[in-house]
Amino acid sequence: MSRIAPCAARAREQGRGLLIPYLVAGDPDDDTTLALMQELVARGADMIELGVPFSDPSSDGPAIQRGVERALAGGATLAGVLALVRRFRERDGQTPVILMGYLNPIEIMGYGEFTAGCARAGIDGVLVVDMPPGEAGDLPALLAGRDIDRIFLVSPTTTPGRAREIIEYTSGYLYYVSLKGVTGAALEDRESVAENIAGLRELTDLPIVIGFGIRDEETALAMNALGDGVIIGSALVEKIEALPPGATGRPEAMGEAAELIGRLRRALDRDTFHGGHLSGNHDGKRVS
Repeated sequence: MSRIAPCAARAREQGRGLLIPYLVAGDPDDDTTLALMQELVARGADMIELGVPFSDPSSDGPAIQRGVERALAGGATLAGVLALVRRFRERDGQTPVILMGYLNPIEIMGYGEFTAGCARAGIDGVLVVDMPPGEAGDLPALLAGRDIDRIFLVSPTTTPGRAREIIEYTSGYLYYVSLKGVTGAALEDRESVAENIAGLRELTDLPIVIGFGIRDEETALAMNALGDGVIIGSALVEKIEALPPGATGRPEAMGEAAELIGRLRRALDRDTFHGGHLSGNHDGKRVS
């Protein structure tokens, strides 16, 4: 079993929303990413999604695209990302780490070598943005054989029938894309998010985490009330973009970049204390 299910179970038992920050691995360099991963955990992150840099990040908005460009300019590769996670595991054997990226680098490496490398590095889940479950070939089975969760996306346009198919392949958690645009776009139609999450609750007991468009305490609280947690990507990557040169060796600079996650953790915990989070309670009753 990966670390994801126990982590999500603890959060659900506590009535607490999962907080999952997203980083582009190697942005702007591996040492900065490693220091930020450690700082984000210290600030209250439950899991970390680590983006694998790819030259055509079609699902990502401008902020993450710029982060990918910085990482690639620094020489980031899929093999390097796995090595980075191995370094993280030298100090942290508990926090779930999920790789999020595109299929091309995995195909170049080869499914067998990739899944073996993930297992050696201590990866808990893999989300391949441009790989439909039914076209994934042997990859889901290879990941499952190494106790690595297979995480897939559902979106506002996913039909109930298609959602059932996706859920059959999914473990760990279901990633709900809250809007129809790319990462970093504004989150506006919250009523449809609520309706779609309610529909997914009828299909699965998996935790449902919500990403895309969550940039601050207000949107995080609103989405956390509907799902089991939130993913913060573009807003955090923008903080990293603003880091001064040489910030890796300055703890205060790392702290400034990670403080967004600290603020969101405090906001989500206050909401839990006041009974505002549904925490996967499928009958709709609030957890006190």
